[in-house]
Amino acid sequence: MTTVSPAKIAAVMALTPLPRSFAELDDRVRGGLPKSALRASVEHVARTTEERRNLLFRIIPEATFKRRRDLLNPDESEKAERLARVFATTEYVWDSEADAREFLNTPHPLLDGRTPLDVSMTELGARRVEELLWKLFYGIPA
Repeated sequence: MTTVSPAKIAAVMALTPLPRSFAELDDRVRGGLPKSALRASVEHVARTTEERRNLLFRIIPEATFKRRRDLLNPDESEKAERLARVFATTEYVWDSEADAREFLNTPHPLLDGRTPLDVSMTELGARRVEELLWKLFYGIPA
């Protein structure tokens, strides 16, 4: 299975400077990503203002998010990275931000009629979505 580069994942989160390796990205996630990283990922994924708000506060409760000053904790940072990774993979496969956004928000029969975005809220679910995406990319029957 192919993976998208750590720089592409970080670009979805608007991180600067872009990491050169997964080890570097992992260090930044473990150290806590800026709140803006989650906001940037949500901006890419959600289609409307209401969807953005719901997704953001689904990942981190509103009160908790508002209490955070600058950095997310490591668990919240992992969630932000997961969302960015799934979006970066989807955008790579569809070669279009709009098509990626639509794919993530549309129920899929191979995901039991759930949206890829809903399924990817857990790490194992994100892996399922990524596996589906690579099968689509390479034309492998599901």
